[in-house]
Amino acid sequence: MTSIALLLAVLAACNPSSQSSSSTTTLTVATVNNSQMVQMEQLTKQVFQKDHPNIKVNFVTLPENDLRSKVTQDVATNAGKFDVATIGSYETPIWAHNGWLQDLSPYLNKMSATDKSNYNYDDLLKPVMSTLSFQGHPYSLPFYGESSFLMYNKQIFAQHHLSMPLHPTWDQVAQFAQQLNDPAGGVTGILLRGQSGWGMNMAPLDTMINTFGGRWFNSNWQPQLNTPAVQKAVTLYATLLQKYGEPGASTSGWQECVNLMTQGKGAMFYDATSFGGVLETPETSKVAGNVGYVNAPTAVTQNGSHWLWAWSLGLVNSSKNKDAAFQFLTWATNSQYLTLAGKTFGWANVPPGTRASIYQNPDYQKAAPFAQVTLDSIKTATPDQPTLEPVPYHGVQYVGIPQFESVGQQVSELMSAVVAGKMTVSQALQQSDQLLATQVNKDNTAGY
Repeated sequence: MTSIALLLAVLAACNPSSQSSSSTTTLTVATVNNSQMVQMEQLTKQVFQKDHPNIKVNFVTLPENDLRSKVTQDVATNAGKFDVATIGSYETPIWAHNGWLQDLSPYLNKMSATDKSNYNYDDLLKPVMSTLSFQGHPYSLPFYGESSFLMYNKQIFAQHHLSMPLHPTWDQVAQFAQQLNDPAGGVTGILLRGQSGWGMNMAPLDTMINTFGGRWFNSNWQPQLNTPAVQKAVTLYATLLQKYGEPGASTSGWQECVNLMTQGKGAMFYDATSFGGVLETPETSKVAGNVGYVNAPTAVTQNGSHWLWAWSLGLVNSSKNKDAAFQFLTWATNSQYLTLAGKTFGWANVPPGTRASIYQNPDYQKAAPFAQVTLDSIKTATPDQPTLEPVPYHGVQYVGIPQFESVGQQVSELMSAVVAGKMTVSQALQQSDQLLATQVNKDNTAGY
């Protein structure tokens, strides 16, 4: 038996299906259109459905913003269109609080001893699972997890006789960006998301705000964006993009930044640790083997300097196929799936940031030079203490309250306008605090 064939047999054994039934259960999974979710869909058809012939899985694949709006509308109204939803660390505790997700503890507890051993829940990274839990219970299981770090082109740095420290400061990054920016030579000093979106430009910017000593609210939920610390962070962010960033930075998202980095057109790129696999895949990257990975830059504090996020699979409470859906959840999030993905798509492309065991796998370690910095970043992220001064909320690159989805989007549009030169930093932050004051208060944040 070949290694792949043996692995498929193990996967089948780990996920007993309801093959005794003659009927077919159809699951509908809402997912986001990134490469690793597309790979999951491919492996579901090739492996899961063959091992579970009485379970058919239909995927509804959407852009991130569309996914959030459509799935939220469905689960909030108990429409029952989706059995499994791809959700993030921000949504999971809020949806659990609202009763939209199934508590997974009863399903995990009733697994057989063999299934429990094969799934190995304790192998899941605790910092990631803490963001996917509510009142101590897991409400979704991580498909991949990430923090943020600084990626840099080692060849470009070597050509300029520059060395990147393992723990850079934002001042050092700004100096490097100035030295390495070469528009005539087709090299951007630093790549950063500038496109509006609470999960787009606000992800890197929020970590900058945090490490510069800023915060969204004080302990009494009074807005704090229009303050010197935040002004300093946003000013540096805007300056980096305006002077040394990618062309059209105010409308540039992570995809545009990744494309430029893989083409060797970026000296530095501050973003998600999950992009390491893309950069190290020769088929998609001209810089594979020539990228360095270091910790997220800091300023006055390490608190909140790097984010923590997971795309996870949650069992929708209105699903009428929960047992079958749980089988799919545990298949797609177990360690055997990671091995299957590694052997199918290359070890650098294994969904990262979910299990401790993958970071002890020699094949993964060899293919993923970003692995150790990723693991260290996930373990040292501070979602429960994201700022220098006390705050009443959880979350590094987001504020863990329902209102943030709306007001975070509005603030992100103001920050994008700053990058585009349409307003000053002071104007944007003053308007941001006005927005926060009208939409967020002690009463409507109670319980979150």
